[in-house]
Amino acid sequence: MTEEIKITGSNQRMDRAQAVPAIVGNHRDFLVVTGLAGTAQDMYAIEPDADNCFLLGGAMGASVSMGLGLALAQPDRQVLVMCGDGELLMNVGALATVMASGVTNLSILCVDNERYGETGNQITHTSMGTDLAVTAKGLGIRNVMTVTAPDEIEAGRKELRRTDGPTFVYLKISDAKPPKMSSRNFDAADRRIAFRRAQLGHL
Repeated sequence: MTEEIKITGSNQRMDRAQAVPAIVGNHRDFLVVTGLAGTAQDMYAIEPDADNCFLLGGAMGASVSMGLGLALAQPDRQVLVMCGDGELLMNVGALATVMASGVTNLSILCVDNERYGETGNQITHTSMGTDLAVTAKGLGIRNVMTVTAPDEIEAGRKELRRTDGPTFVYLKISDAKPPKMSSRNFDAADRRIAFRRAQLGHL
């Protein structure tokens, strides 16, 4: 799969629609919390309304904090947070809280297209030199890896599954638009019930 990932976009990086599913692999290995917009669309494209995935909407900057709470509440489950660079920049201090918590079952996949996709595709600070992997490391995250090329995808997929976390994988992708969601379920009660079942292992 990784050899077929195309290089696209004006920033000439890996194609988002191929790179994100490849690095996530089997999403059923995790309880997943996504950020809004791009990463929610990425996850929806992998499996629409998957019951082990909680897709945020209108809560920019909250995914890492929510994922941390979930990981602390469910210590026997591996938790994956998928967030964009724009979202993480709004609450980058959450990484320090992740480090201080001592949690080991939390992995964060930061999907960086150097854009605020939710608000009009404006460029983010990562397009000007900010490196969120360096930031994560400086804030004390134990395992940090940057993935910029197809031949690094497999190692990144394995890194997300480490159980001696916290782990931060920084995926640099093209600035192409994320997959479109056709009919996402925004019924909060229904999604909460489905996700609770997944937490309890009733998949």
